[in-house]
Amino acid sequence: MEKLRKLVVIGNGMAGAKVVQEILSRDRERFHVMMFGTEPYGNYDRTLLSDVLTGAKDAKGIFLNSLDWYRDHGITLHAGVTATAIDRDNKVVRGSGGVEESYDTLIIATGSRPFVPPVDGSEKTGVFVYRTLDDCQAIEAYARGCRRAAVIGGGLLGLEAARGLLSLGLEVTVVEMMPWLMAQQLDTEGGALLRQMMEQMDVQVLLEKTTTRVLGEKRVTGLEFRDGTALDTDMVVVSCGIRPNAELAGASGLAVDRGILVNDQMQTSDPDIYAVGECVQHRGKLYGLVAPLYEQARVAAEYLAGSFSNVEYQGSKPVSKLKVMGVQLVSIGETSPAGPQDEVVSYIEPARGVYKKMVIRENRLVGTILLGETDTAGVLTQMFLLGAELPERRADLLFGTSTGAPILSVFDLPDHAQICHCHGVSKGQIKEAIEFGKCRSVSQIGVHTRAGTSCGGCKKLIEQLLEVYAGEVAEDPAEHWYVPSLPMTKPELVAAIKAKELKSVSAVFRELNGGQEEPSHKTALASLLKTIWNGEYEDERDARFINDRVHANIQKDGTFSVVPRIDGGITSPAQLRRIADVAEKYQIAAVKLTGGQRIALAGARKEQLPDIWKDLDMPSGHAYAKAVRSCKTCVGSDFCRFGLGDSVALGIKVEQRFKGIETPHKMKLSVSGCPRNCAEATIKDVGVVAIEGGWQIYVGGGAGTRVRAADLLCTVATHEEVLKYMGRFIQYYREHGKYMERAYGVVERFGIERLRELLIKDVDGIGERLDAEIERAVEAYTDPWAEANEPVHPAQFSEPVRVDEEVKGIPLGPVDAIALGQGRNYVVDGCGIAVFRQRDGQLFATQQTCPHRGGPLADGIIGDGKVICPLHARKFDLKTGESVDGDCCTIQTYPIRSEEGEIVLAKG
Repeated sequence: MEKLRKLVVIGNGMAGAKVVQEILSRDRERFHVMMFGTEPYGNYDRTLLSDVLTGAKDAKGIFLNSLDWYRDHGITLHAGVTATAIDRDNKVVRGSGGVEESYDTLIIATGSRPFVPPVDGSEKTGVFVYRTLDDCQAIEAYARGCRRAAVIGGGLLGLEAARGLLSLGLEVTVVEMMPWLMAQQLDTEGGALLRQMMEQMDVQVLLEKTTTRVLGEKRVTGLEFRDGTALDTDMVVVSCGIRPNAELAGASGLAVDRGILVNDQMQTSDPDIYAVGECVQHRGKLYGLVAPLYEQARVAAEYLAGSFSNVEYQGSKPVSKLKVMGVQLVSIGETSPAGPQDEVVSYIEPARGVYKKMVIRENRLVGTILLGETDTAGVLTQMFLLGAELPERRADLLFGTSTGAPILSVFDLPDHAQICHCHGVSKGQIKEAIEFGKCRSVSQIGVHTRAGTSCGGCKKLIEQLLEVYAGEVAEDPAEHWYVPSLPMTKPELVAAIKAKELKSVSAVFRELNGGQEEPSHKTALASLLKTIWNGEYEDERDARFINDRVHANIQKDGTFSVVPRIDGGITSPAQLRRIADVAEKYQIAAVKLTGGQRIALAGARKEQLPDIWKDLDMPSGHAYAKAVRSCKTCVGSDFCRFGLGDSVALGIKVEQRFKGIETPHKMKLSVSGCPRNCAEATIKDVGVVAIEGGWQIYVGGGAGTRVRAADLLCTVATHEEVLKYMGRFIQYYREHGKYMERAYGVVERFGIERLRELLIKDVDGIGERLDAEIERAVEAYTDPWAEANEPVHPAQFSEPVRVDEEVKGIPLGPVDAIALGQGRNYVVDGCGIAVFRQRDGQLFATQQTCPHRGGPLADGIIGDGKVICPLHARKFDLKTGESVDGDCCTIQTYPIRSEEGEIVLAKG
């Protein structure tokens, strides 16, 4: 048997891991692969780091290859080992800690590092770069003690860092030296619109500012700029581009310029050494996007595996598909015309945050920008890459054809045409998944190839490929199940619940799931049941998230924020005095004005909540709930010289009518007194704008992780009509929204025209029923803060139970002291222990603190022998302490039993 050749790869990032995957897919028997990776992990998708920082994804969710993958494929991975030298004479790579590997062939994929400009004081505590998973975790940890953050750099990574910092509750300022944001991907018009959208999300933008000094003694206190101005800040994230890591190659004698010089086969100046990725310079160009790196990896793999010895890398055309602050952006090629001979087609709609532009030369697309709407990105990308002639009707390229017929047939694309640029998946690979992998749905293609699983911009083309090569686009039924543990769509589940008259979550699990509880699905079922039954719903508190159990919003340190309702944003001196008195009496850590025109008291302990509510003597503002929250208003016609309608009076009516009504996700409402829209009604779930003679009702807006301008539902004349049609939309959303789906998801799925037919024209005759159902919900409302006087369980707001005995069996008190299906925190000899009482009577005990980010496990949701941490949803087995999803450390468990109704902890 022929001896395997030794292949060493320096770098375990996206390029290094990709080239290894490509080689193994072609020839598994050619090489014994050894890899050096500076980070102590497997390989992860660096483009999703911002989702980790915002909390949209956990760290486990962005890994492409776990450590087990390397073992399963016979790859030796030196995780956490940095390659320090290449001995070309002896063909040996040396790494930190004395690790050495000899090679026959070497691939360098050392990637790039963040560029930190020469700024005085950049070494101070509180200055971070943003490039790795460790960077994310360090930024998040430091941000806990900060109020303000500055991001130096208004490019893609800078804005993504800003989004993450904003989600951590910080006041964020982006500092950019250019005259507009994202200068590499946008022109001036697009950059100005993006700035406007960012500022609507409370991100301050400073343009044409060059940072010269970081202020502060040891820790950051501010930034100083070249023009003499300064900015106060508590932390700084530097995101000013990247530089290739070419020093290791240069030290070994390889030809290096700005990056490692390679030929069209990705060979360096040493024929036994190849290089791919951001460390490479090819034909004078450096590449920092994923798609070119994957193309380079394929070329190197083809050459090394002997598949096509004449394959060449010709360079890549720049195609960027990005999500900036939740806004979709596609930038392709040249964003500005080179001269008068170039044709420019553009469209801008500032109210909806939409900007589209094409640069055309000799009837071929040489560049495009799609900001806010990217539906035609797939077609434009292929037209650009193929150099295809464009149709005479240019608008079809930006908005699609009026008939819905495709402009470009995927059948005519060559097999090497790249369909998914995020993961480098070609048409040929998708064809193979369809024809040999028997994939019949977009989601199945995603599982098989990863195509369509990142930005989603290629899904339309994948659908076309399925239609051509499979004859249909099948739907994955699981995509439509309300919760994965119950294989039913929402309408099917509602019908089953009504038929069996199931009015509690435990009844649903008992009758429809064989009695097996899934804790992660309890809150979704509780929301659905409350929508169906309103006042008849049998409320089991263990099916509620901790926020809804104690009617306050849990913070990262386990304390809670209290937000009283201030109808329409109108308060009084008496209310303000009570709020101030409460803040001083209970030593509240922070008093914060919220975006919903309310006042938040952050840092209250759980046991303080009832007394705080009593002293405030104000109702709950539901800032913690998946429900209708506040209604923001401007001052309206009473005070504003531009006011056309009494927005304050209407806003108060709206908030008082719909307050606290359970919905699939939170709902933010707003009323503006004129089209100047100072209350930002057109980016709310439901917003109202006064016009001459009436009111416009908008639905489906958003300004959180995704920015979306709302659609006009109808125009009415009176306050009563506003309440009527707002109520109809809210009820329709309650009935048809998926759990955790914002209202704009329903608007997009059904379409605004269909919603007008259903809710305004009442073509299906459902209007009266919707009116009656929302009225039932309104009548069923009670102020949850009334539980300050009558808690549903003695332990609802209890502080930790402290036990000091040092005996073998420690009595903790009666079993009934723990609410059924919930947990309680006990402090034994100074150690926090969470004790859980499952609905079937079983007792479990674990450490109180989650090892991920310190969440209070006793406040988590339990069921089927598992607990879910209330902070970041890490799930643990209560018997073994193991992480159910493998994304966290094991927790300590303790033997516990019940003796004559008393809890006994066996401590040994």
